[in-house]
Amino acid sequence: MDQTAPISWIDGRVPRSCRFDDPYYSPQGGLAETRHVFLAGNGLPERFRPGFHIAELGFGTGLNALAAWAAWNASGMRGPLRFTSFEAFPIAPDDMARALAAFPELEELTRALLACWSAGPGSFTLPGLRLTVITGDARRTLPAWPGRADAWFLDGFAPAKNPELWQPDLLEQVARHTRPGGSLATYTAAGRVRRALADAGFLVERRPGFGRKRHMTAARLGTR
Repeated sequence: MDQTAPISWIDGRVPRSCRFDDPYYSPQGGLAETRHVFLAGNGLPERFRPGFHIAELGFGTGLNALAAWAAWNASGMRGPLRFTSFEAFPIAPDDMARALAAFPELEELTRALLACWSAGPGSFTLPGLRLTVITGDARRTLPAWPGRADAWFLDGFAPAKNPELWQPDLLEQVARHTRPGGSLATYTAAGRVRRALADAGFLVERRPGFGRKRHMTAARLGTR
């Protein structure tokens, strides 16, 4: 990779972005957080159907993709899950391996992802998963993306520290790249994010958060 994200470690185990001074996942349990916020927040796995497409802002360690892939496999869906992620600062393979080692129940899927990630971000076809990681600033790459997702994981770093991924113009692009009736979920319940999502056409709901976060956001694309 030409440019990788600098990382420090909380208690030697939880990765923290040096650029944004924010952890990649909750110290209270990254996999449990992903399942609570991004899977349950989007009504998954109940909404899975053949050809289902998840899109994501912020690939990070790949934990969300792995959790969705595991849920897809467990659901018995035929064909692959489609997963597209937008990431400006991909992490190095060694850092990814160290971060994901905390989740032994995902070990088999982690090995498959790492085998691909060693060559850098790109498009990978794995058993039950078609993964594409698009590098660069999402404010430029998302408008050019031809796809539309059934569900979005908004997982940039905290809005106060990574405001670029929470701008109204970008959230409008999320709406434009969501299928009718599609959904999104995010760990943040910041008022300006919820207002921007509502302005973009989402029906926004504040829900109980994970761990120390009191609230999170879930939303469904409405009709205009």
